[in-house]
Amino acid sequence: MTREDAMTRRALLAGAAATAALPPLATAWAEGRGEEAVRWSTGTARPAAKAPANATDCHFHTYDSRYPTAPGATLTPPDALPEDYRTLQRRLGTTRGVLVTPSTYGTDNSLQLASLQALGPDNFRMVAVVAEDVADAELKRLDALGVRGVRFNLPFPGPLSISSLQKLSPRLAALGWHCEINMRPQQLAETQDLLMALPSRIVIDHLGALPAEGLESASYAIIRRLLDKGKTWVKLSGAYLTSRSPYIQSAAITAAYVRAAPERMVWGSDWPHPTRKPDDKPDDAELFDLMAQAMPDEATLHRILVDNPADLYGFPK
Repeated sequence: MTREDAMTRRALLAGAAATAALPPLATAWAEGRGEEAVRWSTGTARPAAKAPANATDCHFHTYDSRYPTAPGATLTPPDALPEDYRTLQRRLGTTRGVLVTPSTYGTDNSLQLASLQALGPDNFRMVAVVAEDVADAELKRLDALGVRGVRFNLPFPGPLSISSLQKLSPRLAALGWHCEINMRPQQLAETQDLLMALPSRIVIDHLGALPAEGLESASYAIIRRLLDKGKTWVKLSGAYLTSRSPYIQSAAITAAYVRAAPERMVWGSDWPHPTRKPDDKPDDAELFDLMAQAMPDEATLHRILVDNPADLYGFPK
């Protein structure tokens, strides 16, 4: 048995076991349930905005101390398990989701694959991290398991660099995958020409991690040019990363992106908010409402929570 086969078997077995232990997902809205606390999230109230059917959280992670961390990993959060995430789903009213392999595990995608199986492969997809020289067979294996993109988490030490984008993008494009990019403003400025030329779709994490100047920044101007080219998407996630509640600047940035390209926006919770200390987590219901309030109408909210994720990640329409 190859290492890849062993990883697949481990993920599937772990997922099957975890699925049996998870409660069925029925949203808090449908059941009329009261407030519910969620691990690694502040507050207990539901969002004021009601999520439409098949609403998708396009960015979250799981962590499990039973899985080894990558050498040199700088973020090692406490356990955040699929059953914990189910609680967040009940609170927010979402039913679909996209797991993203965090920097903690390097190119070991086995925990996120197991979590995908535990939560349900029909309603969940994944963005993986791979080595620059990953074999075609491994990419095909991951594709069959529900992976739809590769994350380039460039502010953190890891296996992929800016030069890896140019090498991997054509291979990902052939699979219908995308490059998901998290980078600092200086990195964005240095790579804008490269990003413009990539053959695959690219997805910019966390509102583009704009600096304090926000909509007046060079970073926003670059991302707008990328959006205008037509292959770039933005995750309306991480509003808490650069500002504090009530996230006034993040709200303005979110609204600007939605006006620019509503057909290429998706939303993500970034649960369990790994860059924040356990006693300093944001309120996920507040973050959900922040995104919803930036929508001009319910049709746009539905587009960003349901239709766009179906296009980008291959969910049933």
